[in-house]
Amino acid sequence: MRASSDAHRSRTHQACRPPLIVCDVDDVVLQFATPFEAFLLERGYSLLPRSFKLTGNIVDAAETALNDVAVNALIHDFFIEQDRWQTPFAEAVDSLHALAEEADLVFLTAMPPRHAEVRRRLLDRLTLSYPMISSEEPKGPIVAALHGKRALPLAFVDDMVGNLRSVGEHVPDCALVYLPPDVAIFRFAPDPEPHVLRAQDWAEARGLIETHFRN
Repeated sequence: MRASSDAHRSRTHQACRPPLIVCDVDDVVLQFATPFEAFLLERGYSLLPRSFKLTGNIVDAAETALNDVAVNALIHDFFIEQDRWQTPFAEAVDSLHALAEEADLVFLTAMPPRHAEVRRRLLDRLTLSYPMISSEEPKGPIVAALHGKRALPLAFVDDMVGNLRSVGEHVPDCALVYLPPDVAIFRFAPDPEPHVLRAQDWAEARGLIETHFRN
C-alpha cells in the first residue's frame, strides 16, 4: 500500500510541475549583431560579413581585419555597455510572458559571467525577470542538469546550431527551436539538423513551443 501511495504522490507532484523552456539571449531575445555593428562604427570599425564568425570580419578604416585579441576586447567593451545598445526583438517580450504562464522559463546566455550583472539589470528593465544562467560552457550538460529526470516537456531556443546540437545530444526528447536573426552574417551560418524546428520570428517560435507542450 505504501509503494502505491508513494507512486501516486510522485505522479501528483509531476502533474503540478510545469514544462520547462530554456532560452538563449543574444540574437534570440536581445538583438546583438545589429547593435554591435553600430557600436563598431562608433569606434571606427566595420563588420564585413564574409564568413560565420567575428574574427576576420571586423575591419578598421583600411579594411584590415582585427585579430582575436582586438575582437575579444571589443566584445568585452560592448557587453560592459550592453544596456545602452541592446533592445528586444519584436514580439519577444510578449511571447515570453505568454509562454511563462504555462512553463518555467530560464535564460541561458553564452557570455562571460563577469557581465551577468549588467545583463540582469537590462532584462529586469524589460520586465523579463526570469532566472538567468551566464556561462561559456557547452549548453547541453547545463540544460540536462536543469531538466533532471522530470517527465515533462522541455523546449530549448537558440540561434546557434552548435548549441542546439549539444542540447539534443544530452536531452534527446527536447524540442529544439532554431531562431536565427535576419542579419547578413547569418547567411553564412550552417543549417540545423532536420529534426530541429526553425522559426522565422517569435510568434512562430511561440506556436512551435506551445504545440510541443500540447503534444
